[in-house]
Amino acid sequence: MSYTIGIAPNIRKSPYFDATVEDGVQAFSVYNHMYIPAHFGDPDAEYRRLVDGVAMWDVAAQRQVEIRGPDAEELVAYLCARDVYRTRVGQGRYVPLCNHDGLLLNDPVLLKLSAQQFWLSIADSDIELWARAIAAERDYDVEVGEADVSPLAIQGPRAEAVVTDLFGDWAGQLGYFAFRETELDGIPLVLARSGWSKQGGFELYLRDAGRGGELWQRVRSAGQAYAIGPGAPNDAERIESGLLSWGADCRLQVDPANPFELGLDAFVDLEVEHDFIGKQALLRIRAIGPARRRVGFVIDGEAVAGNSAPIDIRLRERKVGSLHEIAYSPRLRRNLGLGLIDIEVEDDERGLQSVVDGAPRALEIRALPFIG
Repeated sequence: MSYTIGIAPNIRKSPYFDATVEDGVQAFSVYNHMYIPAHFGDPDAEYRRLVDGVAMWDVAAQRQVEIRGPDAEELVAYLCARDVYRTRVGQGRYVPLCNHDGLLLNDPVLLKLSAQQFWLSIADSDIELWARAIAAERDYDVEVGEADVSPLAIQGPRAEAVVTDLFGDWAGQLGYFAFRETELDGIPLVLARSGWSKQGGFELYLRDAGRGGELWQRVRSAGQAYAIGPGAPNDAERIESGLLSWGADCRLQVDPANPFELGLDAFVDLEVEHDFIGKQALLRIRAIGPARRRVGFVIDGEAVAGNSAPIDIRLRERKVGSLHEIAYSPRLRRNLGLGLIDIEVEDDERGLQSVVDGAPRALEIRALPFIG
């Protein structure tokens, strides 16, 4: 059975929308109220480009919440569970955002453009509204809004070669999560070494939506020497790599989780002197320990296409966890999954089961990542 998504005015098109249509996009999803390509008709080839070569992705739906003004750093520090005061201009940092109960609201990358200008490069949720409300309630002297910024990702082992050809040798010398404001043939952008894969890559944060098609074609042309092709953030690769997907692995409305359950301990700084949203709740959670932990699963049986909602994990008829996303791994030739399991369940536990595609399947716990 196949489904379609109607192109309607209540969902925005990205600046690269027409270019992706010209390049043969076959399916879209919706992310941050914007269409995002899901695949271009050959998911296997797109996976191979990502892990063996180079791919280009329209990830404009990865929106940028801009916080600007004299109190910008104070607001960012109050929103984030990580100590952002140590962040340098030109540095990106992965920063969990929690609510007052210590539950994860989003896991953006923070980019510090200046002492009074920050971007939160967000996953799929309305963090702009949250940040606006917090700023107003605390009377911070800031402006909060969505910047005219639309990322285009270049991912894969050959991504650095493409980016070096486009920008010069300096681009290949960027450290991980480092970025630089620059331009390409007069197109204003920020170039960052980042992206939602473990294969290495860069993101071009376009700063003029009117030039999306132009940037797409410029990258496409430069990448021809390396057999670049279009694609999209890849579920199989992200599961193999153990990457967190806020919205799939947890969401406030469906199976909410705190950073300690999700293995984000290293990104939570509870020893800082200043207060931040969720700090007291996180201190309590740390004191008693998390109730669950995030792990990988190998799932028995024939290849599955995936799942659209969390699936219960049971041990002798008792629910002991949730299986959040499944994909078949071309490299490991197994069904892999990510999910949360009750803390008392051991890694070598036998008898775990989930109902997948209408039939019970055995699960085995695995440490993450499946592939380093």
